[in-house]
Amino acid sequence: MAKRITQCPIARSVEHVGDEWSVLILRDALYGLTRFDEFQKSLGIAPNILTRRLNSLVEAGMLERAQYSEHPPRFEYRLTPAGRDFRSVVLAMAAWGNRHFAHEGLSMMIVDAKTGEVADPILVDRKSGRPLTTPDFRIAAGPAASEIMKKRYQNIPPTTSMLETAK
Repeated sequence: MAKRITQCPIARSVEHVGDEWSVLILRDALYGLTRFDEFQKSLGIAPNILTRRLNSLVEAGMLERAQYSEHPPRFEYRLTPAGRDFRSVVLAMAAWGNRHFAHEGLSMMIVDAKTGEVADPILVDRKSGRPLTTPDFRIAAGPAASEIMKKRYQNIPPTTSMLETAK
């Protein structure tokens, strides 16, 4: 697939992990799986597709390949710092999926390790600890933004739905 050149961080992210197999491989890597056969068994994915996705994730810097056997040559796939950072995306997707698509009930929950209480994840600012919602926060162009990106973000109303709280 040809890579598009874009400044949008969402589009850039989707280019690297925008298909379901890549997201599920990263989820399983976050669960501790590292070997080809473990991913294949967990996902029920065809070997040729798994090979392509693993190679793409290595190329994207989400996983690193390390040889653990010479005869026959075998590799494991370990999360890089970028791959470990994807944890918050997976947890957000789990919470969103539970909230909107788990009509039969929750099959997986995020719980407090000490109390067992079910967590209700939200996105917060690391510096202040405040939820990233309007009117306290807004989307703005960054210092490296092109003129097109600057215009895009100037035209976004301060109460954009990007930061509105789900009702």
